[in-house]
Amino acid sequence: MTASAVDRRIRALRPPKAKVDPYVAQGSLVEQERRPGGKIEQTLTVFLTGAECPFTCSFCDLWRFTIDGPTPAGALTHQLERVLATRGRTPAERVKLYNASNFFDSRAVPKEDLPAIARLVAPFPAVTVESHASMVGAPTLQFAQQISARLEVAIGLETIHPTGLAQTNKRLDLARFDEASEFLRENNIDLRVFVLLGAPYVPAEESVEWTLRSVEHAVERGASMVSIIPVRGGNGELERLDAAGDFTPPTLSQLEEALDQATRFTRSVVTADLWDVELLPACAACRAARIERMKRVNLTGIAEPRVSCGTCNAA
Repeated sequence: MTASAVDRRIRALRPPKAKVDPYVAQGSLVEQERRPGGKIEQTLTVFLTGAECPFTCSFCDLWRFTIDGPTPAGALTHQLERVLATRGRTPAERVKLYNASNFFDSRAVPKEDLPAIARLVAPFPAVTVESHASMVGAPTLQFAQQISARLEVAIGLETIHPTGLAQTNKRLDLARFDEASEFLRENNIDLRVFVLLGAPYVPAEESVEWTLRSVEHAVERGASMVSIIPVRGGNGELERLDAAGDFTPPTLSQLEEALDQATRFTRSVVTADLWDVELLPACAACRAARIERMKRVNLTGIAEPRVSCGTCNAA
């Protein structure tokens, strides 16, 4: 099946997309985040509304809140201005601009908007944006030179499992990821990496192992931050893969195990993405306590004893 045919199949299985306003951000939040060296930063994350990513990944759920067609010029700056005005003097040492696509894709982020975005983020010492590895290059360096802050680029590596990576429909290979990592390192730009737990086509019994191997690959390529993201269903394609035996939803226990083992990577900060973590299969009696434990491990980098539970015999 051709790549375009796979794209069409994945899109055909999706539930209806929500109607969103390209001049209104999806939201924002301020949270604490541990950085290399142990410093705890106050981080403002802004979820911008814009064009859908051109890569139709099998596991993606970010398309739900994107628009059809390119992002209108001026829309992102309008969104960012409103968020910053609403937040007022909220102290933050970093701003993350997450647009559910690729920051260096001019269809998603119009080039004419970049100077205004650079002006709006000027009060922040550090800025994080997201991008597919194939779009990291000259535009990345140009934006880094436009802003006064230190730039960090977040890239989805997803998995280094050979079949798993090939079947994501991400159009990414390890050589391209490594090339993008080297480019960022040579230009003194920080690298953040997203790694999946429960990637399709990775056997469930090997899921944690391959997640950790993928984390290790990112760390060895200079990632300062690595986020372990449990794959979340709901896009139609994952349900098809589940029925075919090619995907097994990850569990809370697997996420705990991956996070605990990842504390050995002391050169980088490795955290568990806890967005919608309550939806992962887990014991109802101890779920909340286990999630709170992971929040603490994310901030300290130190694995704590597991939560004991008389209901599921977890320990």
